[in-house]
Amino acid sequence: MGNTDSKLNFRKAIVLTQKNQRIDADDPFWEQFWTGHQTTLEDVFVLVTPNEIRNIRNDNPANLATLCYKAVEKLAEAVDSSCRTQAEQQCVLNCVRLLIRIIPYIFEDEKWRDFFWSSLPAQDKQYLNSKEQHHLSAAESEEGEDERSHGQNQTVPLAQSLLNALCDLLFCPDFTVTAARRAGPDKAEELANIDSCEYIWESGVGFAHSPPKNAHMERRRTELLKLLLTCFSEPMFRVPQQSNEPNKWIAYFTSADNRHALPLFTSLLNTVCAYDPVGFGVPYNHLLFTDTTEPLVEACLQILIVTLDHDMIIQQQQQQLEMQRQLKVPVIPSPYDDGCGDNLFINYLSRVHRDEDFHFILKGITRLLNNPLVQNYLPNSTKRLHCHQELLILFWKICDYNKKFLYFVLKSSDVLDILIPILYHLNYSRADQSRVGLMHIGVFILLLLSGERNFGVRLNKPYTATVPMDIPVFTGTHADLLITVFHKIIATGHQRLQPLFDCLLTILVNVSPYLKTLSMVASVKLLHLLEAFSTPWFLLSAPSNHHLVFFLLEIFNNIIQYQFDGNSNLVYTIIRKRHVFHGMANLPTDMAGIAKCLSGRKVGKFNLPPVRHRRLASNTNHYAKQISKSEEEEEEEVDDDEDEEDEDELDVPHCLPASILEANADTQEGDNGKETEGSITALPAEPGTLKTSLLETPGITQMTEREQAHPVCTDQTPTIDGTSDIAPFGKTNTEKSSSISPNDHEITEVTTPNKRNHRLAVSQRGSIRIVPQPSPEVWTPTPEWIVSWRSKLPLQTIMRLLQVLVPQVEKICIDKGLTDESEILKFLQHGTLVGLLPVPHPILIRKYQANSGTTAWFRTYIWGVIYLRNVEPAVWYDTEVKLFEIQRV
Repeated sequence: MGNTDSKLNFRKAIVLTQKNQRIDADDPFWEQFWTGHQTTLEDVFVLVTPNEIRNIRNDNPANLATLCYKAVEKLAEAVDSSCRTQAEQQCVLNCVRLLIRIIPYIFEDEKWRDFFWSSLPAQDKQYLNSKEQHHLSAAESEEGEDERSHGQNQTVPLAQSLLNALCDLLFCPDFTVTAARRAGPDKAEELANIDSCEYIWESGVGFAHSPPKNAHMERRRTELLKLLLTCFSEPMFRVPQQSNEPNKWIAYFTSADNRHALPLFTSLLNTVCAYDPVGFGVPYNHLLFTDTTEPLVEACLQILIVTLDHDMIIQQQQQQLEMQRQLKVPVIPSPYDDGCGDNLFINYLSRVHRDEDFHFILKGITRLLNNPLVQNYLPNSTKRLHCHQELLILFWKICDYNKKFLYFVLKSSDVLDILIPILYHLNYSRADQSRVGLMHIGVFILLLLSGERNFGVRLNKPYTATVPMDIPVFTGTHADLLITVFHKIIATGHQRLQPLFDCLLTILVNVSPYLKTLSMVASVKLLHLLEAFSTPWFLLSAPSNHHLVFFLLEIFNNIIQYQFDGNSNLVYTIIRKRHVFHGMANLPTDMAGIAKCLSGRKVGKFNLPPVRHRRLASNTNHYAKQISKSEEEEEEEVDDDEDEEDEDELDVPHCLPASILEANADTQEGDNGKETEGSITALPAEPGTLKTSLLETPGITQMTEREQAHPVCTDQTPTIDGTSDIAPFGKTNTEKSSSISPNDHEITEVTTPNKRNHRLAVSQRGSIRIVPQPSPEVWTPTPEWIVSWRSKLPLQTIMRLLQVLVPQVEKICIDKGLTDESEILKFLQHGTLVGLLPVPHPILIRKYQANSGTTAWFRTYIWGVIYLRNVEPAVWYDTEVKLFEIQRV
């Protein structure tokens, strides 16, 4: 009853603050905001409405300023008294909750944005802590007005006082950390003098002692971290063009001026990586007991990913200053230049080097990422986490800032424990438009990993897990899983994923030279993608669509040249689909042929029914007939197939025999009609689901840098296993027109700016949907444009393979009367092309390179995730954020 009355008094105080009268700072009126009641954070959000805060800000700004000053003063006073009594601790929590509610609405108004960073007037010196009062009184003891104004300039801004108090309180014995009990009269330490390195929250990196768990202290840490996160959220209220302005809150928090920087960083990192949501594995334990650690872990994660973003701003400042010096332009000081020093969090992260620390970090992240994948016999008996997006961002940043950690991850098969949950989330989120950001971060991490040789090598490990994904059951390696999931994304994902196609195929290009054996399922998926992307109508529909074909041809060439021996399944599939390669080589370059290709699709007919692939009878005559078809017959069959595209059931030329079905993009069935047991089907977002807008990602050429995997091997023919080299051979007439350097096709990427604005989704005879994107201008292909890239298609290796193997396979089928493909596969397994293929090209890897475009994208994405994840209470809901738009699906 008493607490109800105190809440009523709190509510009345908010109403009185709105009235057009200034309340003096010394008035006891202010005490009712933080003393005499135990108002929870949720209660504060109910009792203080957005309109009331805006009314105080607009109609009576002096009262809002006084309220903030007094709240920070109370926190500083609690630090001075070491916050020992229960009344002081409750006062601190009330101040923290009120500031969490108010600060977003201060950031909302541009005129108030520098309020916390302005120097305090002399008459408000009582709001400073004892150290700041000392500096001010020393300055005021000097004679003259100049000295007095100088003393005012030395005043610490309110923001720094707030950050100092919060950091002190995060290591306050008996409040947020367990006190180290000492014998003697001075056993109670002064908060201002303690060594916070002795009070790190969790054992792990740089700290061996594991403090006892205390639910009350974990809740208090969580609330203090929420206030820190609220203070750091100022970029949310700037338009994207201004988001690269330095965040002074983060700059001070991660600078040497914060004496708790090292123990804070270590506490945040260790709390995340030491968390085990399953614990002893007692079923339904999360329903029986309240877990206070999970909200703390989520707050630690969000603080980490936000603070580790800041150094790119410093780098941009340095680059701008360097450019100004080179151009001899006078340097104009920015109002944000002060107080932005080195980011110690990034400094500490980059200096972690011990293997046991790397092991601790990696195991912690993989444990949490794999949590949604855990299956058991009792439904909903295991706690499920939802912080996978923050975990992926943290993993990205650790790999980006600490290359030794990246190499440690790739040193063993532990990297597959990261790969599997990423592929799970990519597969599960492909149909949900509210998860576009999650799709991007997953693909970016795989792009970063694929730039290292070890990642491709690790993919050859057999895949034996039973992850609940709606993909066909297969027997193979992690590479097969990667290709199968990528095919699902491209074939059945929504249209907003189309900008990721380049990244997905670049990842496959990077790992392809190291893939020793692909399953038949993965081989069919790759050929299905090529068949879809090489459709004449699709190739000629946008100026950049042909780039996808170049990527796929590079994948095939890498596997044929470097891993031919173990990839009989892929070679067999290439032979069965040879008409696709002949069709690309004979793409029409005359206006009549171009017009015929473009008219192959009826306007508005963009969503086609899935192809129902017919099983072919397995008999000798059928094989001989199919394999011995001439190229002219194949072309006629392709044309006939295009004419029949509008029918419900379509024949796909050169389908696989009965035991191997063509890839079907229908989400309801796999290649063999079976999916992983207990699989979770990817579903669209529920109507009304909130999502945040994202910036456009840069093109793949801006995100990556090409380099040779083995630059020292210039004269020798490179091989993967160090066995015999492949000798050159004389080029045939059919190869002269298509002979190019492996680098040549990149030239066309420069000639087509805005290429990513014109990309259409893929169409492949009904199994991959076509979704036209709005184009700012009508684009028409010309014969010169087609010739410019068709002549550079890297087809010579595949054409030579077909030239050699097709007659041999045809002869075997006729002579031996083969009745199924197993005999052909056995022949291909024992065959060789040594001395028959062109000289192997150098292995080219496209490595991710940090750039301003992805930095801006990450900043927007991070704050969007934080906005949507903080719902209890919704800290930024109903505020006027400008960094992104809040949309409903």
